[in-house]
Amino acid sequence: MWYSCTQCEKHFANEYYLRRHMIVHSSKYKCAECGKCFQRSAHLSAHVRIHSGEKPFECSSCGKRFTHSTSLASHSRIHSGEKPYKCYLCDTAFSQSGHLEKHVRSHTGVKPHQCPVCDKSFSTLGNLENHMRVHTGDKPYKCSLCDKSFSQSAHLQSHISRVHSNRRPYNCCYCGKLFKSSRDLRDHVRTHTGAKPYTCGHCSGSFSRLDQLKRHLLKLHNEGTWFPCHICEKKFSQSDYLKGHLLRHEGVKPYVCSECPKSFYTAHELKRHQPAHSDVRQFSCILCGTAFKRRNNVVRHFRRCTAVSGIALC
Repeated sequence: MWYSCTQCEKHFANEYYLRRHMIVHSSKYKCAECGKCFQRSAHLSAHVRIHSGEKPFECSSCGKRFTHSTSLASHSRIHSGEKPYKCYLCDTAFSQSGHLEKHVRSHTGVKPHQCPVCDKSFSTLGNLENHMRVHTGDKPYKCSLCDKSFSQSAHLQSHISRVHSNRRPYNCCYCGKLFKSSRDLRDHVRTHTGAKPYTCGHCSGSFSRLDQLKRHLLKLHNEGTWFPCHICEKKFSQSDYLKGHLLRHEGVKPYVCSECPKSFYTAHELKRHQPAHSDVRQFSCILCGTAFKRRNNVVRHFRRCTAVSGIALC
């Protein structure tokens, strides 16, 4: 059951959300910048600082500034080490009451926040709100560098790091190759260790990556769902692959290079382009040590290097 606003077209999971939203249409304390309304003038004054950038509350230990006094008080506990909120079940202490509430539910297993659509339950209201976007399709977090939008802020930050940044802080301890995310590094390390943690339940097949297992199940065991293109009927094992394919039909290139005007259909194509703007040469010839920006360049060089040195490839 959905609770609909009579003033606009928004719908909400329960009556509490609807009542909270209705303040937007009824309160006299309204933000001139974004139109958001508040029950009290003090709340509006605090909100306005988001737009003005004003941060009147300064930490005496590190100089960091905050828009709200409560944020400063919470931050100050980082320096003092104070943890006034203690768990009555295991004596673990926390600096914030919200962290304690979440921790206690790890003991009790209580998940008081239930989805009205699929009955899935969550231990925190924030997790439920994130989940509800699966049903509503709401993606409020928009990338300022391309047209993509996301349902969660963490997904947006991951997108910016993976697609629009050349920073690679994760280093492989086996070969020194650099990666943008810990997940990419983890997948890569398996090429050295040979680990294949994803096993097929129908045969003896095992895989180093989850997407490889999903493709295997679809092609060999007909398990899962194909994503067909409605234009050319080509089938894909993942919805993201279909989305990238459809962009080619539409001529849309949403992945824009942050260093030059070039744009690309997929994040992978942008990733292949980005080394052109970087001095990082992460692929090295094991015979002579010559380094290259791209894998295919070192492969070609390696063939020439082995031919010159007379080493036979097995």
